[in-house]
Amino acid sequence: MSTTASTIHADLKLAKRLADLADTVTLSRFRARDLVVQRKPDRTPVTDADTAVENAVREVLAAERAGDAVFGEEGGGRDGDAGRTWVLDPIDGTKNFLRGIDVWATLIALVVDGRPTVGMVSAPALGRRWWAAAGAGAWTSARSGPARRISVSTVANLSDAYLSTTDLRSWVEHHSRESYLALVDACWESRAFGDFWQHCLVAEGVIDLAAEAIVNPWDVAAVQILLTEAGGRFTDLTGRASYRGGSALSSNGVLHDSALATLTR
Repeated sequence: MSTTASTIHADLKLAKRLADLADTVTLSRFRARDLVVQRKPDRTPVTDADTAVENAVREVLAAERAGDAVFGEEGGGRDGDAGRTWVLDPIDGTKNFLRGIDVWATLIALVVDGRPTVGMVSAPALGRRWWAAAGAGAWTSARSGPARRISVSTVANLSDAYLSTTDLRSWVEHHSRESYLALVDACWESRAFGDFWQHCLVAEGVIDLAAEAIVNPWDVAAVQILLTEAGGRFTDLTGRASYRGGSALSSNGVLHDSALATLTR
């Protein structure tokens, strides 16, 4: 399926409108005293805001992109290698959201024939938004200010690199404690910014690497196109350039092979 520049532009405009809609819903429920929290079968939390956002976005897509598939964290759907699919994470960072921490976002991606072509990350409590489209670069804005084009860092050695990763227990369960420690030890500094934010920080060039032992497709479809359009690289921990690999490594590109080699020793 061919995707023209005009089509991508129209899809990006729609993604921005969907993000505006999502922000209205999430901010109205953030720190609400009557927030309803349930547990999914995998024991991760889901709030009434998660389901409200996804339902609202699906309603707009059904009206304006009736021929497109939708694949969302809460509502499921089809995520195939052919055709157009909108991949949705209504609130990435739900644990932060329900504890009143500002670091959470709505993630919206359009995947065409298995490849993300539009990505939108909207974090209204932070006052930040990041977006990208194939061939159009990666961008950010703060507090509804002007858009600013972003690009990854030029750090060339792991010993000089700033790494963000996730909870050690997730690495022990889903990958390797030894790999986690090897990567942390190889880098200059490490923090755990977590979730979408760490990948956006790599795209901005603020940090150099972000690694996660376990992710879902909706967690990283939007950040894959953001990273590549910012000049970086995104793969799973085996080096496969896919948002469906079950793990994630974002980098400035220069460091990627060295990081992969460290993780697979």
